[in-house]
Amino acid sequence: MPRKPSLPDSIVMPRRWNRIATAGLVILLAAVVVCERVTGPPVLLDDDARYHDRSFRVSRVVDGDTLDIEAPDRGKSVTRIRLWGVDTPEVAHSGRPDIHFGPEASAFARRTLDGQTVHIVLVPQRTRGKYGRLLAYVFLDRGGRMFNEMLLEDGYAYADLRFKHPYFKQFKAIEKRARKSGIGLWKNVTLEQMPQWKQRFERTRTVSGG
Repeated sequence: MPRKPSLPDSIVMPRRWNRIATAGLVILLAAVVVCERVTGPPVLLDDDARYHDRSFRVSRVVDGDTLDIEAPDRGKSVTRIRLWGVDTPEVAHSGRPDIHFGPEASAFARRTLDGQTVHIVLVPQRTRGKYGRLLAYVFLDRGGRMFNEMLLEDGYAYADLRFKHPYFKQFKAIEKRARKSGIGLWKNVTLEQMPQWKQRFERTRTVSGG
């Protein structure tokens, strides 16, 4: 039976809104619509309220660690999500070739997520990345398996050590197990085939003996 990950204490799942709060939200949404008609594009609700602990349909899988969900965002009909804490090898784009195991990671993500309904969990106050993409943990269902972890467990991704987050130590440990087992990309990846940031970490690790 697959293990169901528990949420760290730093991620608080919101309580169900009561009737008063729901009524207040309806009034706020109505005000947003009015503002849009009068002054132009509406001011969007904050990311926690719009996405956290909610479920959405996946409209497109971009690559192993990036996907679009059916929720409007900043003038677009979809919201682009970058998975928290993992980095899958790149696929060919902008004249650049595939990186080792990039196509396999993308294919796995499409098989698992494309057209499915997923549950989104955010890290409070750290909801957007450098390029404006929503940073999220993506679960196959509420309380079910986390896709971020699945990528690491099956050797489709590296634990991204550049940025700290609530699952940082857990993801690092999962990568260590996958690496030891030689699963997925770990079967025969070379240093030169890793992402540039990972190469730097590996060299530091070798020098320090870690």
